Amino acid sequence: MNSVSNSAFSSALLPNLLELARTQRLALSDVMKFAEDFSGQGRLQEAAALYKTWLAFNQNHPAAQMVYFNFSVLLRQLDDLAGSINAMQAALKIDPMFGPAHINLGRAYEDSGVAPMAIQQWQSFANSTSETTAERVSYRVMALQHIGRVMENAGLLEEAETVLWQAMEMRPDKLETGQHWSAIRQRQCKWPVLTPSTHVSQRQMVDSMSPLTLGCYSDDPMFQLARAHDYNKGFVGRLDINKIPRPSVKQKTGTGARLRVGYVSSDLRDHAVGFALREVLELHDKSSVEIFAYYCGDPVAVDETQSRMKAAVDTWREIGALTDEAAARQIAADEIDILIDVNGYTKHARTKIFGYRPAPVVVNFCGYPGSIGSPFHQYMIADAQIVPVESEIYYSEKVLRIACNQPIDRKRTIAEKPTREQVGLANDAFVFACFNGMQKINASTFGHWLTILKATPNSVLWLLSGNEKADARLRQLAVEAGIAPERLIFAPKAGNAQHLARIAVADLFLDTFPYGAHSTAADSLTVGLPVLTFPGKSFAARFCSSVVAATGVSELICEGPQDYVAKAIAFAKDPETLKVLRDKLQANRDTSALRDIPGLARRLEELYWQMQGDAERGEIPVPDLRNLDVYYEIGAELVMENLEFVDEQTYRARYLEKLREWHAFSPIPFDNRLWTPEASARA
Repeated sequence: MNSVSNSAFSSALLPNLLELARTQRLALSDVMKFAEDFSGQGRLQEAAALYKTWLAFNQNHPAAQMVYFNFSVLLRQLDDLAGSINAMQAALKIDPMFGPAHINLGRAYEDSGVAPMAIQQWQSFANSTSETTAERVSYRVMALQHIGRVMENAGLLEEAETVLWQAMEMRPDKLETGQHWSAIRQRQCKWPVLTPSTHVSQRQMVDSMSPLTLGCYSDDPMFQLARAHDYNKGFVGRLDINKIPRPSVKQKTGTGARLRVGYVSSDLRDHAVGFALREVLELHDKSSVEIFAYYCGDPVAVDETQSRMKAAVDTWREIGALTDEAAARQIAADEIDILIDVNGYTKHARTKIFGYRPAPVVVNFCGYPGSIGSPFHQYMIADAQIVPVESEIYYSEKVLRIACNQPIDRKRTIAEKPTREQVGLANDAFVFACFNGMQKINASTFGHWLTILKATPNSVLWLLSGNEKADARLRQLAVEAGIAPERLIFAPKAGNAQHLARIAVADLFLDTFPYGAHSTAADSLTVGLPVLTFPGKSFAARFCSSVVAATGVSELICEGPQDYVAKAIAFAKDPETLKVLRDKLQANRDTSALRDIPGLARRLEELYWQMQGDAERGEIPVPDLRNLDVYYEIGAELVMENLEFVDEQTYRARYLEKLREWHAFSPIPFDNRLWTPEASARA
């Protein structure tokens, strides 16, 4: 076959290229090169014509499957899903072991709404790739990951766990596999969550945990910061920020110009975060701030929250279909002054957008319970209960404070309160309840609950159902502890208004640890259900106590797990003492900090203008990332002990001991966290 010089390429040559393809004189490398050039110039139909013609007359070429594969990718770009599937199937007829085609064909089936065909496609490939060549193992792992992901989304958690375990044992260094596996274990209440094998070490499992999953696993704010920083390096990496002009700080203070504030989130919809923010957006002072909302989640057709938000903000933009770079360009073009990250490391997060620095100031607020640990999030908005001054060392951002970190929507619809009989509860029982997700329940928390149930024979525990197998697992653990299984009652899913109404029939909400209730606590307190909690050290472990404190009923905040168990038992044995607190909740309801949303909106605006003033003076804080690699290594070692609850002094002493050992071997430069000059002097 004759080769065509790349320099001869031009659109005028397309007829000549097609003729060369028809006469089998266009080399494989040339058809790929010219088609890619067409695609790069946005001339997809011309690229498709070249691929189609070459394939029609070069079926016997020994590498035709490569052209079919590229053609299938192009057809996806042209929204021809059926054509793309046909092209991948043709590639696999030529080379049945062509891994990329197997992977993409499964994805195409999934996108077509036939998940069983996708699973079957990947499973057949996984079964046929038992050879241990590096390439085939890599594709086998990829196929298993996709199977696990689809199964997880379909609620087949045990099946997904099994498949992901196969992938982990082959490639424990593939952190995304372990990230899903540990999260699935938490959702099923399988304890211990981390179960190492001869092929996967406990350290590898810890390394693979997402920052959010880690928050449910351990109350270790220093390691959570270090893990967030490490996760950011892998998830975002080092971006080429020269692609987007760095926005300059505009002089707005004292000019009468409005401050442009952008909220970026995948949860600006009927979601806990959306419920929390929608009244705040409605109450922003439009004479002071101009509000932009950037929605990066899946499109929704009918959504009350989005309807209200669209009506409240000045500009609403859908950026879900944009690349991170394109979304950053849009934000930069909008000349945003203060950009709010309302996702952090939650589902559908678009952290890379912030990495491009599309606004002078980037803020971590509302969507994620912890530090982002990035070089580009300069501020975090929290409150004094969640982040007291002495705990600022656990955050890379500069911490600014509002009265309570949990916004609420005072306009939320609450259905008519049902009777206990209507929700499957006995009228004469004392009802302990917890409506947190199953992933927040761990062995120690469940152990506390069993202790409480044993001491209060006339009580039941009302939980939000996870799935049948997880519910059955918890009931079996109760039986093994000598508690009748019917004393655990699982509430099915319900509409939001109905759920808000039914939780009010319980007597006392029992919080989880270390990841406590957030919006769920606010919901419960809003309808008059007392919430019993105890704070730890990390953001997620202190959040619930912040919500409770904001209602003015601090009697519900315990000193630790022993106090928590004792108070729960005491309330059940003497319900009148709990009624006093219920009455206090009701009396404080409308004047509490939790419901002062106008005040919250004003305070946020004050903070945004404070940040703007910092920026105008050239005083934007630089995230403190010093020694986080050292804290990560030490924290990874300590977190494997997974101590349930330790006081602040003991916690810091454990780290300092390890820091001194490390420093003796390899000197550590000072930082403003735990390894200070004073700490070094005592080494």
